[in-house]
Amino acid sequence: MASPAVLPINSQPTTDATQQIGPTPAFRSFINRISTTVQTGFANRRPWSELLDRSAFSKPESFSDATLRIRKNYSYFRINYLSLLAIVLAFSLITNPFSLFLLSGLLAAWLFLYLFRPSDPPLVLFGRQFSERETLGVLIVSTVVVIFLTSVGAVLVSALMIGLGIVCTHAAFRAPEDLFLDDQESPATGFLSFLSGGATNSVAAAVAPAVAARV
Repeated sequence: MASPAVLPINSQPTTDATQQIGPTPAFRSFINRISTTVQTGFANRRPWSELLDRSAFSKPESFSDATLRIRKNYSYFRINYLSLLAIVLAFSLITNPFSLFLLSGLLAAWLFLYLFRPSDPPLVLFGRQFSERETLGVLIVSTVVVIFLTSVGAVLVSALMIGLGIVCTHAAFRAPEDLFLDDQESPATGFLSFLSGGATNSVAAAVAPAVAARV
């Protein structure tokens, strides 16, 4: 009787795809940079008791006085104000789960289908292969649809307006005379100057390699 055939055993990985399971190095670098930036920002946060000191509130004498107070208080309480904006935005999205779902899906699509996806092999969805240009076009169209043709845009705009209203009202009525502002003046006077600093640089540094590889 003939002996049964012995099947060869391959100890090597069957496909290269198994080596790509998990976050890409670019995505891990992106998360690490964002985490470091957030931790650094919170380390520079002012005490909330100083922000809410009722004895420091007074009515501004004029519109120019209110504007000056807003500028000085923003320079001093920048991280606190940005935290308040983030809290208002998060609360608005949590209370609108459909908008949160759409926005999360849109962000995930940009991250995993374009920014941090290896350019080789090409993207294949539903049995169809998409080029880099087609993928970018679909993502741009999807972003426009989600932001302008659904409730996401209205939720984001209303949350930002409410947050800015709270911040500007507090900054206009909070007298800055007791604050140490000598070293707090920032060269960028825009309200979102913090975002154009460390946070934006961290995002750009993490995203740049992925984008450059596609150019």
